[in-house]
Amino acid sequence: MPDQKQTDQIRSGKGFIAALDQSGGSTPKALALYGISEDAYSGDAQMYDLIHDMRTRIVNAPAFTGERILGAILFENTMDREMGGKPTAHYLWQDRGVVPFLKVDKGLMDEADGVRLMKPMPGLDELLARAAKGGIFGTKMRSVIDAASATGIRANVAQQFEIGKQIIAHGLVPIIEPEVTISITDKGAAETILRDEILAQLDALPDGGDVMLKLTLPEVANLYKPLVDHPRVLRVVALSGGYSRQEANARLARNSGVIASFSRALTEGLSAQQSDTEFNDTLNATIQSIYDASVAG
Repeated sequence: MPDQKQTDQIRSGKGFIAALDQSGGSTPKALALYGISEDAYSGDAQMYDLIHDMRTRIVNAPAFTGERILGAILFENTMDREMGGKPTAHYLWQDRGVVPFLKVDKGLMDEADGVRLMKPMPGLDELLARAAKGGIFGTKMRSVIDAASATGIRANVAQQFEIGKQIIAHGLVPIIEPEVTISITDKGAAETILRDEILAQLDALPDGGDVMLKLTLPEVANLYKPLVDHPRVLRVVALSGGYSRQEANARLARNSGVIASFSRALTEGLSAQQSDTEFNDTLNATIQSIYDASVAG
């Protein structure tokens, strides 16, 4: 079963979830935004060393503590490394007061019926067992919605909850993330369908089968309030989804009970070339702005 102290922090704590889970496909872009171009490294090993250095610098910043950051989502490669001489998950919780999560999906299938489902996850049970043993509290998995297709969204949500039940069986809390693409013309309609499909799946969960939800900030404020209030939902968090941090924070503040789980918006403005003082000051201001938006509702 999930740790009770960590559960209480996620359920009722004030703050947000930091998304530090850029994987193989998104790491080069994350490094480029951080001021490290692709010609600065050769091969995956060097790339992952550099992104781990970036994440370590973020986690060790004075502002990165459980006072404002409730949890952090890690990439598998990060979980398998150390920070501060400890396995990353243990360091996050024991030294920074931040609850560790793990990204478990293997990327997306090609678009079909307006959605992109998750690719198969061979070895998921082994990964979940290793994560639970290694101090991970919960997991995250992302699929995508590109159109207001009722059948496509139903299949998308069904896949998320099917795997979510597998994760719950390992004593972990799944973050269900069916992301609605912010640029589609029928985004509002897609979000209404999505809310209703999630509610149907939540109503079918047994007592004790708690999940979290990670959703795109909706067109209609408080559209997801029924999800926030559902007894099977530990917390609803929002992804920035391509919005600037300013826009994401403004939208977030209009949605009661929803907190942030930003990735790119969290690292916006950080650079490998900054001095420690500049880096820490920038990150502190960013964390405060996201915290303020997360507690505004």
